[in-house]
Amino acid sequence: MSTPKRYTITAALPYTNGPIHIGHLAGVYVPGDIYARYLRQRGKDVAYICGSDEHGVAIPMRAKKEGVTPQAIIDKYNGIIKKSFEDFGISFDNYSRTSAEIHHKTASDFFTKLYNDGEFIEEVTQQLYDEEANQFLADRFVIGTCPKCGNEESYGDQCEKCGTSHNATDLINPKSAITGNVPTLKETKHWFLPLDKHEAFLREWILEGHKNDWKPNVLGQVKSWIDDGLRPRAVTRDLDWGIPVPVEGAEGKVLYVWFDAPIGYISSTKEWAEREGKNWEDYWKRDDTKLVHFIGKDNIVFHCIIFPAMLKAHGDFILPDNVPANEFLNLEGNKLSTSKNWAVWLHEYLEDFPNQQDVLRYTLTANAPENKDNDFTWKDFQAKNNNELVAIFGNFINRVVVLTNKYYNGVVPTPNDFSEVDEETLEQLKQFPDVIAKSIERYRFREASQEMMNLARLGNKYLADEEPWKVIKEDEERTKTIMYVALQIAAGLAVLSEPFLPFTSTKLKSILNIDDNLTWNDIAEKDVLLAENHQVNKAELLFSKIEDATIQAQLDKLEATKKANEAANKVAEPQKDTIEFDDFTKMDMRVGTILEAEKVAKAKKLLKLKVDVGIDVRTIVSGIAESFKPEDIVGQQVTVLCNLAPRKIRGVESQGMILMTDTPDGKLAFVQPSEKVNNGEFIA
Repeated sequence: MSTPKRYTITAALPYTNGPIHIGHLAGVYVPGDIYARYLRQRGKDVAYICGSDEHGVAIPMRAKKEGVTPQAIIDKYNGIIKKSFEDFGISFDNYSRTSAEIHHKTASDFFTKLYNDGEFIEEVTQQLYDEEANQFLADRFVIGTCPKCGNEESYGDQCEKCGTSHNATDLINPKSAITGNVPTLKETKHWFLPLDKHEAFLREWILEGHKNDWKPNVLGQVKSWIDDGLRPRAVTRDLDWGIPVPVEGAEGKVLYVWFDAPIGYISSTKEWAEREGKNWEDYWKRDDTKLVHFIGKDNIVFHCIIFPAMLKAHGDFILPDNVPANEFLNLEGNKLSTSKNWAVWLHEYLEDFPNQQDVLRYTLTANAPENKDNDFTWKDFQAKNNNELVAIFGNFINRVVVLTNKYYNGVVPTPNDFSEVDEETLEQLKQFPDVIAKSIERYRFREASQEMMNLARLGNKYLADEEPWKVIKEDEERTKTIMYVALQIAAGLAVLSEPFLPFTSTKLKSILNIDDNLTWNDIAEKDVLLAENHQVNKAELLFSKIEDATIQAQLDKLEATKKANEAANKVAEPQKDTIEFDDFTKMDMRVGTILEAEKVAKAKKLLKLKVDVGIDVRTIVSGIAESFKPEDIVGQQVTVLCNLAPRKIRGVESQGMILMTDTPDGKLAFVQPSEKVNNGEFIA
């Protein structure tokens, strides 16, 4: 499509079973926002659509875990998610909820249309059933071994390790996630969408029609699915949470979440159009509309095979022009995990980095997992801020504005004749809108962000080469021209940075005293962006340096999470061989008090202790130096195995053993009485 009249942009509906983390932002919402903001800058008619997915089986799972109702879960997390998006400048035109009445009606009508047109297969099949829980098991309530890769923790619908989609009954050794029991098979009636019926259409539409403009990772996954052979897929489920199946004989059944969730894009558009006085059908049913889905790679099959098959079966809707799915973002070398709290949560980030949304947006864009999984590290975050945003972008703007206020009281000077360098620089400025646009329109947001930063580099180089702070001492007229050119670059940055750094753009426009009337196209077409005699305001720092201590605090937080996960997953050592009571009575364990403590020379882990055990004061060598400082444990009551045969350790004869155990964070702890007792008291 060469010249779309309007754009419908969708971002994957987040599950309301937890807050939003950086993986979500990097994979879906910032790329979609950059694209939408860019198009608006070009004067395009844009509907950027999203909403909370509140019918997934993850919702009742979370509710069971927290002992509350599903409604309480969706209300809680919908608020948190929506605020996170607002806080980070994700400029949705509408953010809805699949629990909304308009969505229930839209999804029900969609199902009914396909049902009446005979697009479904009705079958009685055997589904996994948990006898103890007295319910059929939705896919996410089943865990077992993936039949393709052998992952022992695959869900019933998809293996998160290899990405293969399957039915719960395909799993090897399936277990109920509710009770842990082995489920039984029980007959139930469901409706299926025959994907095999649409296989030829999908192959021609995607693998042939979009082989040159869709991302290789998307095409590769779609081709794998189609080459495997498509099979009918259930559109209903036995569940008490969701949209009731609107046909007779379907009591106790709801629309499967993968069927109802993408319809959420349509219902959210309806909600927006009604509010804005627009016709929603223009954005979903007209051939001059460009539809683009922003998703993560785990949603490729739903948006490139299943939802298009649904739209095609319905007959009234356009198909997506592109689905630029991203791969996954890891955190410090490990996979992001909500359940393990291995994540950077957006609402927590702003507590530690207030008013620094753009730093995270920029870092995530510069490291976006566009074609392969990528890694977020706090050190790289710090480097992107300090070495690029502060040292390049912020430094250029600060120098320009400070010097303009210093030399001309903030008034844009009148330029004189332009040198060859001036003219080349201004001509380069005009090229940037087109260069950045081409990258954005090919969904290369990493590349686009670096081209935007290259404009700041151009400005810095120009100032460094022309040195107005030196020239002004000898040639005031030439200095006016230099500053005039630099201010044009600053104005260009204020506009072209907006899709990537919306908060910074707003702040920079305020500093330069310009409004939104200066457009993307103006940067390429106008010779004057900031006219002579235009008044700019005082300089403000756009970015501030992030210190090592701040980054270390984040690394420490992650390390604490890692240790907590290890402790939570630690399996107790199996019981040792059974002993007789007489064997136990042979051990002489008594309470003692540490009188002296010192490090053993050339030994990292050992402390030499003097311990009063009631019957005598003895020397004991103990491997506790990494957990305790010698001066901190003098006076500490401990439990001592007194009749352990003496042995030499690093030349020191040790006469007994201090009893220790491990703490959850991996350190040692003394086994000691809860109250102070006399030295020499037996442990029995």
